[in-house]
Amino acid sequence: MEGYRFLNLRQMPAKKDEAAAWFHEKWGVPKEAYLSCMEAYLAGETELGWYLCMQGDAIVGGLGVIENDFHDRQDLRPNICAVYTEEKHRGRGIAGRLLSLAVEELRKKGISPVYLITDHTGFYERYGWQFLCLVQGDGEPNKTRMYIHR
Repeated sequence: MEGYRFLNLRQMPAKKDEAAAWFHEKWGVPKEAYLSCMEAYLAGETELGWYLCMQGDAIVGGLGVIENDFHDRQDLRPNICAVYTEEKHRGRGIAGRLLSLAVEELRKKGISPVYLITDHTGFYERYGWQFLCLVQGDGEPNKTRMYIHR
């Protein structure tokens, strides 16, 4: 993918504050929550990391890995979270490349399977994810789809 760089936050720790603000802007989760997870990852307290797609100095895509993405199945972890690609960069395989990067890095560290929740159908299957079950999201009226990548 010409013009894009895919990396984990440990490869560019100076982007931590910008990345936390970027994820906050996309998902509305407090910036401090992202910073806390990112700082733990950068300090080596966890191997559950943060992944970015850069075009020049700009973040155009990203995702994180956390223990639980705010659902009732505490046994299904870790979870990919906050998957997002800027609209004008969609349709180029950025999310798929980020997902593969995260899954492969986790697998090399002995962390597998990996889970994610989503309301999308058809998207994650293209990247090797399989529907597993429905889970109840915290404060959500309806159940949401849980996927697994082995």
